[in-house]
Amino acid sequence: MSTLITNISALLHIDLQGRKWKRGRELGEFPISRNAWLLLEDDIIKDFGNMEEGLPENFDEKMDAGGGMILPTWVDSHTHLVYAGTREDEFSQRLHGLSYAEIAARGGGILNSVKKLRQASEDELYDVAAARLEEVMQLGTGAIEIKSGYGLNTESEIKMLKVARRLGENYPLPVKTTFLGAHAFPEKFKDDHQGYVRLISEEMLPEIAAQNLADYVDVFCEEGYFSVDEMLQILEVAQKLNIKSKLHLNQFNSLDSIEKATQHDALSVDHLEVMSEKDKQLLGKSDTVATLLPGCSLFLEIPFAP
Repeated sequence: MSTLITNISALLHIDLQGRKWKRGRELGEFPISRNAWLLLEDDIIKDFGNMEEGLPENFDEKMDAGGGMILPTWVDSHTHLVYAGTREDEFSQRLHGLSYAEIAARGGGILNSVKKLRQASEDELYDVAAARLEEVMQLGTGAIEIKSGYGLNTESEIKMLKVARRLGENYPLPVKTTFLGAHAFPEKFKDDHQGYVRLISEEMLPEIAAQNLADYVDVFCEEGYFSVDEMLQILEVAQKLNIKSKLHLNQFNSLDSIEKATQHDALSVDHLEVMSEKDKQLLGKSDTVATLLPGCSLFLEIPFAP
């Protein structure tokens, strides 16, 4: 079935020049067609043009946008959509002055979510994640990345990634999956960081690659979490398995991880609330995308990325 939408005051496009990335002032360039029409065929964009230049003759249904705006769907490139339970009690703790690190030291944060996720079945996780996915689709998301990272053992990380893959199979939008086993050190390995890095490198990553469950690998490189050297150990294994990286960096501290990430051709580096001048220069000269997460700054009451 074909649908013609007319009287669109502003039809916003993707980049028509076919550039891989935009940088600097190019980010402010957004192609717009004024007084436009749009032709859909079975919900897929088939053509568009200017009202003054004439309309297509063949279509099944016609809709009048009434001077409204039409824009592409959102691409959400950093999500933790698959999880079990909630942590609203920790929000109260933050309001009473506790920091992210202090809450984590009390057993909250990531490890709190790990306990809940390990107890949930794959089907239970799928059902709640599917409801969340449907909600963000209604809000305009048309492509999404979903991370693991609340399992922190082989079985549970694979369980999360299988849920994300199932969502991609069952819903009409692209879903990319990211293995974030290096999200935190589980209780069992709190005093044996190298033991957990070996588990990720020698067991988790090879098995996940064998099952084709991850498009990317991620590491939370931060004080109290994974060091730059530990991040590099994981990235080197991932590269051998042809898995690209998307990384949590510079959320609370600048650890010179940006330089290593760009040297390893990371697809993106995410958070970046704390950036040195050197970090900015290195990232600006690279093809690595800077992903900013202002909602995180808002709710954690930490500085916004520069």
